[in-house]
Amino acid sequence: MEIERKYLISRLPEDLNSYPCRRIEQGYLNTEPVIRIRKDDDRYELTYKSKGLMVREEYNLPLSEDAYLHLRTKIDGKLIRKKRYLIPLDDALTIELDVFEGDLSPLVLAEVEFPDIDTAEAFLPPEWFGEDVTFSGQYHNSRLCLN
Repeated sequence: MEIERKYLISRLPEDLNSYPCRRIEQGYLNTEPVIRIRKDDDRYELTYKSKGLMVREEYNLPLSEDAYLHLRTKIDGKLIRKKRYLIPLDDALTIELDVFEGDLSPLVLAEVEFPDIDTAEAFLPPEWFGEDVTFSGQYHNSRLCLN
């Protein structure tokens, strides 16, 4: 189960480069249900996500690099490339700040995953977060790849 909220970011934190960063590329084999392939630094995986906005089922399976490269030729829409910064929020939460590259630049989104729905609903974002787009499917990566 994935429980997350998503926000547009209008200004980056000043100390962004002090946080760990991963390079991600991902593509979508299907968007309903979501079937995604992802290269996350040197890790490769296939992900299934059910319908939903804040709460969805999610399953991840490892892929080899060869399998990833083969499936990448079969994606619908464009390949998404982004840098993901991991910013600790408190003892239990982490902000995943995605800085998109290529066609989706200068889009910047933040996602925060939660252990339960109550925590997600009570969440107060940092002041540098912009609009809450959790309930707008427009900012799901599976939609962004088609625009």
